[in-house]
Amino acid sequence: MRKIREILRLSALGLAQHQIARSCSIVQSTVHKYLKLAEAAQLHWPLPGDLTDEKLDELLFGKRPAKPSRRIHPPPDFAVIHLELQNHKDLTLELLWREYRKADPTCYGYSRFCDLYREWRRSQSCTLRQVHTPGERLFVDYAGATVPIQNRETGEVHHAAIFVAALGYSSYTFAEATWTQDLACWISSHIRAFEYFGGLPMLVIPDNPRTGVTRACRYEPDLNPTYNDMATHYGVAVLPARPRKPRDKAVVENAVQVVQRWIVAALRKRTFFGLLDLNQAIAELLIVLNQKKFRKREGTRASQFAAHDQPALRSLPAERYEIGVWRRSQVDLDYHVRAEGHFYSVPYQLTGREVDTRTTAATVEIFHHGLRVASHMRSFAADHSTTLAEHRPKAHQQYLEWTPSRLLSWAESAGPHTAQLFRRILDSKPHPEMGYRSCLGLVRLGRKHTVERLEAAAARALHFGAYSFTSVESILRHHLEQEPLPGAAVEVLRVVAVHPNIRGAAYFDALGGESC
Repeated sequence: MRKIREILRLSALGLAQHQIARSCSIVQSTVHKYLKLAEAAQLHWPLPGDLTDEKLDELLFGKRPAKPSRRIHPPPDFAVIHLELQNHKDLTLELLWREYRKADPTCYGYSRFCDLYREWRRSQSCTLRQVHTPGERLFVDYAGATVPIQNRETGEVHHAAIFVAALGYSSYTFAEATWTQDLACWISSHIRAFEYFGGLPMLVIPDNPRTGVTRACRYEPDLNPTYNDMATHYGVAVLPARPRKPRDKAVVENAVQVVQRWIVAALRKRTFFGLLDLNQAIAELLIVLNQKKFRKREGTRASQFAAHDQPALRSLPAERYEIGVWRRSQVDLDYHVRAEGHFYSVPYQLTGREVDTRTTAATVEIFHHGLRVASHMRSFAADHSTTLAEHRPKAHQQYLEWTPSRLLSWAESAGPHTAQLFRRILDSKPHPEMGYRSCLGLVRLGRKHTVERLEAAAARALHFGAYSFTSVESILRHHLEQEPLPGAAVEVLRVVAVHPNIRGAAYFDALGGESC
């Protein structure tokens, strides 16, 4: 129909039929035929604006018989079939066709049924073209291919993962090898990607790896706390792609394919003995990749990045992000939480509560309801504890303030018997700390019954060898400290009576020792 319209237009301009034929690359007889048909249909240039090709064909050639359709049976309900295939992972098209055939034995055969279903599915599969703004989106993912690294001594081969990041507008690509795909490698690769680009995008679009997304969801994915902490530090937003929707991150999918073809495949014949050597080789090929000219666009990834993406990126922060591992823990009865094998104190009011710990290489921070309640220097001593005095209850603080030297100093101020009793109690235990509580009990008794009574009770306890808190408490309770000690010297008042029959000492002295 397009050439017929052109023939009518050129004829209206006054061109001869042979000129029209030469211009439209058709024979003159065909031009003559079309002009006669247009004259018979009373069509003149310009044609009406609402005249479609179908209507023009009908006016010129009349109604033509419709093409015979291959569909001799009513089509199945492919919408229902597609829904069943999505809801039942073990369901197959063959089983659905058998059920369809059972209802109507004269319906389509299996191959035609599959062709019709695929044709219907293609008609439903429309793609939204993504328009990327310079500096807005960074797409990240791991390549499916790995690169072997060989141990020089043992010959053991470790397969390194390949992290890939690409900017949405320019497709400027960053790639590096990591030992694993764990959280530390995932976060570190993001940091190095930001530094490679020399700036920050607005959005980071990952897939849904377990290291980055705790719970995948199409509408409200739950990010890993460490990943979210890194995004907060750099002021970027993380928007994971929808699960099982690779077209959401088509840029990085293409970048992964390009990296696998132009970098991983190019290194297939080289042997690497360390991660550093491998990343140096990747960096060299990465320059070539970004300088490679586009086939369907002007310039290269590097030129598009320099012209559009780089000016739009935001500046990096002054400090590099320090990776911190987040854990949720419950505070023990001793108001401590465990982090990487060590115990750290929190305010005692949080005993039994759930808190979040963030462990970095140098510090351990503890949060409750989003507020930091404690911060410690990290210790690598396993099964030991780090405790701040202000985190203890007042009673615990007071208890710990009574050191052995302070206990003995207090006892000496109370009296020599009390000091001696304190030493005997501490010496009688296998470990001095076992006597602390007994001594603290005696201090309490001295405040309750006065120091003078305690000194007397200590003297009695020392006399009987009763070196315990319960013995001294019993003495004070029964007021036994007032009783004299057995075997002690007692002064007796001798009263001499005056009587003539009583001879005194002078009488015997006068005898001069004479015998009776």
